[in-house]
Amino acid sequence: MTIFLVYLCFTNIINSLKFLNKCYTNSEMVRKILRCLPKSWMPKVTAIEEAKDLNTLPLEGLLGSLMTHEMTIKNHEDDDEQDKKKKKVIAFKSSTVDSSEEESDDEMALITRRFKRFLAKKKFGSKNLKKSTPSKSKTKKEEIICFECNKSGHYKSECPRLKKAKETIKNKRAMLATWSDSDESSSEEEENQEVAQLALMAIDDLDEDEDENEVSELLELLEQFSLENASLKKTIKAINKENVSLKHEIECL
Repeated sequence: MTIFLVYLCFTNIINSLKFLNKCYTNSEMVRKILRCLPKSWMPKVTAIEEAKDLNTLPLEGLLGSLMTHEMTIKNHEDDDEQDKKKKKVIAFKSSTVDSSEEESDDEMALITRRFKRFLAKKKFGSKNLKKSTPSKSKTKKEEIICFECNKSGHYKSECPRLKKAKETIKNKRAMLATWSDSDESSSEEEENQEVAQLALMAIDDLDEDEDENEVSELLELLEQFSLENASLKKTIKAINKENVSLKHEIECL
């Protein structure tokens, strides 16, 4: 109940008593109002009794002093409530930043795992990939299809048919030296075909080596990016905590 409502109730009682021929002086009404105040107002009551003369203190002056004190208390309570709300908001923002950073770290780790899994499926992996996932390379090798014989279990460069063809070509090239001059024209055509086949095989081997080198570089870049990203996340997290702490200090000033 506010001081204004207390005064209204007190006035109604005094007016009712007047009809019963019961009247009170100003000093009596001042003392009665001070006595009816709750215990939380005792410091203010004591201060008024020590600083003022209750025999000469006007009732209006007492009410003005009490209402001013009431407004001061209300302002302090409002400030305390706002401080509590600000602290809750700051704590919520801090927890939100931490959770978002953790989610971002989890997403980056998931992307890295998926990228490595993709490379393992494509079998373009480098030596680093083979070292890091030896069990996967053994199990996935059964799924490989050779582009030479269309059989599973090996690469084109490991194909027995292709190795046999290479050996045959080498043997034929060795036999070229023993062929007669009369077969020169036909041997030149066959030799050209053999050279073309050897060139194609060499190109295939080079392509595979280039793929492995490119994937190796990509994996190195990915690992480097992951490390840099983790370092940046830690830096951002530390800066956000420092920022929240500074905001709290500023608001407390």
